Formats: sequence, structure tokens, C-alpha cells
Amino acid sequence: MQPLIDNARTFGQRPEEFAKLAAGQSPQVLFITCSDSRVVPALITGARPGELFELRTAGNIVPPYGSDRPTGEAATIEYAVEVLGVQDVVVCGHSHCGAVGALVRGDDLDGVPAVRDWLAHAADEPGNADPDDPTVMRAVQNHVLAQLLRLRSYPCVEKRLADGRLRVRGWYYEVHTGAVREHRVDTDGFEAL
Repeated sequence: MQPLIDNARTFGQRPEEFAKLAAGQSPQVLFITCSDSRVVPALITGARPGELFELRTAGNIVPPYGSDRPTGEAATIEYAVEVLGVQDVVVCGHSHCGAVGALVRGDDLDGVPAVRDWLAHAADEPGNADPDDPTVMRAVQNHVLAQLLRLRSYPCVEKRLADGRLRVRGWYYEVHTGAVREHRVDTDGFEAL
């Protein structure tokens, strides 16, 4: 923790670099990814402060939309699309994902009931999964596609997709290599960017 504290102490000593951020934000991308500490959107994309609007959830899960039970995730998506006017939404899964791996292996999650209930509520069991593959690549890629389908069902996303003001993208990040692949509709596969 001490190195993080030391950096935070010196971080604010460059106010000229951050002054323009006080005027507001206008990110072009909503980046939805896992809470995993090995996945750092700004590092992966090279984004500077103000360029990405981030939503991080366990397992990069986009919960089903329900106006009768608003969630923080739904509010973040709606704000990014309707208020900030992002042009792209990226759902980025990653190799070695603990959440997807738990689903693939059928892990007993009774000791972590909030995690169990979150995964049961919000994630379909990934198909074509190899429980012996530590990267859970195929399962994560299927999971990303399932989250994209959920995302498309949000009214604000559906409306912006229909009028051409929004694009949604599915990415797969390999934590062990740094490689990023994007789902291509024409090949129905994840290919290098």
C-alpha cells in the first residue's frame, strides 16, 4: 500500500495537467470490464483522464435491464449514452477470469453469497467451456457476447443503435500476453485489433 500512498501524495503536484478536467468530461467510449485488478482500461487503451467512462463489475456483467429495479450498472450505462453521448461501448472480458471460471467449473460459492447471487442473477452459464483451460478463453468470449446482447436490450442503447449514433464492441483481453482481440460479426470470431 505504501507505494500507492506515495504516488498519491505526489500526483496532485502537477495541477496544470489537470486543470482542464474541471470544466467537465466528454468521453467517447463507455468501457465495461471486470473489476479484476489485472485489467486496467487506461493502460490497455492508452486513454488519458477524461477519455474513458468506465463501468467495472465482477465478471464484466451487464445485468438485465429493469426500470422497476434500477441498478448502478443501468444508471452508469444510461448516463454514458444519454447524457455524455458516448459513441462506442466496449464490453471487455479477460483471460483467467475468476467469475467466468467459477461458472465453468461449477464452484461452490455458498461461502460468498453476494458473489453467488450476482453470478446467478446476471450471467448465463458460458457455453463450449473447457473447465481444464485456466484462461477460460472460449467461455469468456461467449460470456462477452451474452453481455453484448443484454446491453443491446437497454432502451437507451437500443435507440442509439437504431439511429446509428452508437456502436457496441466485444473485446477479449489476455492478461498473460497483453493481446486484445475484438469480436468480428463477419467471421463470428475474436480477432486481433
